[in-house]
Amino acid sequence: MKDKITPVVLGLVGLALTAALVAPRTHFEAPRESQPAPNFPLTLNGQATELAALRGRVVVLNFWATWCPPCVDEMPSLQRLHESLSEEGLVVLGISVDESRAAYENFLRTHGITFPNHHDPEKRISTLYGTFMYPETYIISKNGLLVRKVIGPLEWDGLSVMQFLQDLLDAPSS
Repeated sequence: MKDKITPVVLGLVGLALTAALVAPRTHFEAPRESQPAPNFPLTLNGQATELAALRGRVVVLNFWATWCPPCVDEMPSLQRLHESLSEEGLVVLGISVDESRAAYENFLRTHGITFPNHHDPEKRISTLYGTFMYPETYIISKNGLLVRKVIGPLEWDGLSVMQFLQDLLDAPSS
């Protein structure tokens, strides 16, 4: 009996691998460094705007969710980064992919998060950026170009990160 099952299982595995290799890609390819950051509409503080309206400022675009422990862990450092460099032209912009608006709003309120955030339960923006792991963050130059992509949590107010961002803030716009 065992000898009859093995060929069937191997055949099914081979069929699955073949299907995976020939299946069309259904996700967007993530933008690469030095490419223009994809623009998107969003609502901040009840006002409709778009990412392009932030040109001239360095943007730390962070995709997160309340159900993601690493996202929750990095939020305090993003808040401290916002408090330290927002007056110098840095925008920390959170994009929450939470399905529940109540969970999203409660989290921001409970944790004292004051940097701009947008609720995107349909994941339109994260799909545009090719994001599927959380947290994931894009650093965008004053000129609207992608400078870095960071997958996973980071201490955003650490010395080397702060220096990197300060250098971007000090760089002239073209």
